[in-house]
Amino acid sequence: MPAATGQTGRLFRRAAGAALAAGLCALGASSQAQQLAFPRFRGAGDDPRTAIAQPETTSQASGGYVSSVEPSLGPLGDPLGLRPVLKARGIEYSLTYVADALGNPAGGLRRGAIAEDRLNLRLNLNLDRLVGWEGGTIHANAYFIHGTGLSRYFVGNLMTTSVIEALPATRLYVLWFDQRLLDGKLALRAGQLAADTEFIVSQTATLFVNSTFGWPAITGLNLPSGGPAYPLATPAVRAKYTPDDKLSLQVGLFDGDPAGANRPGPDPEPQRLDRSGTNFRTHDPALVVAEAAYAYNTDNDPATLPGTVTLGGWQNFGRFEDLRLDSAGRPLADPASTGIGRRLRGNAGLYGILDQTLYREPGKEDEGLSAFVRASLSPTRSSLIDTYLDGGLAYRGLFPGRESDTLGLSVAYAHISAAARRADRDAILYAGVPGPVRRAETVIEATYQAVIVPGFTVQPDVQYILRPGGGIANPYDPAGRRVRNAAVLGVRATVQY
Repeated sequence: MPAATGQTGRLFRRAAGAALAAGLCALGASSQAQQLAFPRFRGAGDDPRTAIAQPETTSQASGGYVSSVEPSLGPLGDPLGLRPVLKARGIEYSLTYVADALGNPAGGLRRGAIAEDRLNLRLNLNLDRLVGWEGGTIHANAYFIHGTGLSRYFVGNLMTTSVIEALPATRLYVLWFDQRLLDGKLALRAGQLAADTEFIVSQTATLFVNSTFGWPAITGLNLPSGGPAYPLATPAVRAKYTPDDKLSLQVGLFDGDPAGANRPGPDPEPQRLDRSGTNFRTHDPALVVAEAAYAYNTDNDPATLPGTVTLGGWQNFGRFEDLRLDSAGRPLADPASTGIGRRLRGNAGLYGILDQTLYREPGKEDEGLSAFVRASLSPTRSSLIDTYLDGGLAYRGLFPGRESDTLGLSVAYAHISAAARRADRDAILYAGVPGPVRRAETVIEATYQAVIVPGFTVQPDVQYILRPGGGIANPYDPAGRRVRNAAVLGVRATVQY
């Protein structure tokens, strides 16, 4: 086995061994460990809630379980009365069903409409209640995915129009063990993990339908197989330290290629390489993600406005193909080229996030206006996207009598790297035929989440996509003109139980 391919496996074994040793020592030292006292409200990514306008329901992987339709169903909500009995014994489960109806009446590759849905089954085992293992939790999450993707078949854009879009499958998503230590300040987690549930998370952005407001396009397009994010997770170890209710430090070690798609030759479809989510790859070069977040004004003082500043970065230690040059240094568009991109070592990126509550309704804890901004850079020569920016506003309780509804407006911008643009110019030069040169893709989204009853929401959504694919040629256009700007209209229904 080459040295690089065994790197992640060795690191996993060392990290898991260290985590187990630390866990046993801490358990022996403090059998009376108490959970760290956090503010009443938790935010996306399980951090202190500083964005007051987080939605009632969300399909973003980082969003938490907020409310349930069970009380609204009366006797049918839990006809056998099992949920409180199981919870008392440390067993909790929940279901989230999301259904989208989306269409692009103008622009894109071609006009069309789709229906897609996803059922999410979560299981949480509190090992303290279940078997007396203090501070231990086991969590599992499985997806049942159906339908056709609008971006894949009709729009042709990079920033997928719906976060639930994926190939139809029944798949395991995450399966992990978490151990709390040091009075709950340190959490060690190991198993099959997803980076989009904990890293690069904006609390306000969980309202939006487009996938880039969860796992941003710069990581989803630059990392092998899209990175450890929906619908693909991967074996990993994560440590998170929260000395108080303001500061958190976390680092994750992931297998760097969830599906094994990053290998020489034509890239296969990652989701088809791991159809069930049970490949459990550990021999690919590692991906490391590290992040620090500071939350301020978290004391629920009505005179102050809470916010969170987050800084982080990631490094993939694998090998990547140059987007423009082959192994001999010739342009890939040259007829004499080998057709295989020059192999480059590693890929990396940096990011920063600001989540800020701008206005709080008088006398209200969870109504008002929040804003978010995220920025990320990945200047390496193998990156399709070298600069990424997004931001937006969300207002919860804007209209009288609709205190739980949330209105939002957002925009995201993904800039095509210089290497990719030069590759486009090379293709035009060697073919002798004019064509488009990719520059950037922008998506603007407006959405309104209406709460029918707690745990059940209906969400009309409008998106406008400028230069889908960054400005690629439309294969359905005989003249080879670029894909036209696309308008996307749709509605989402979400039920949490």
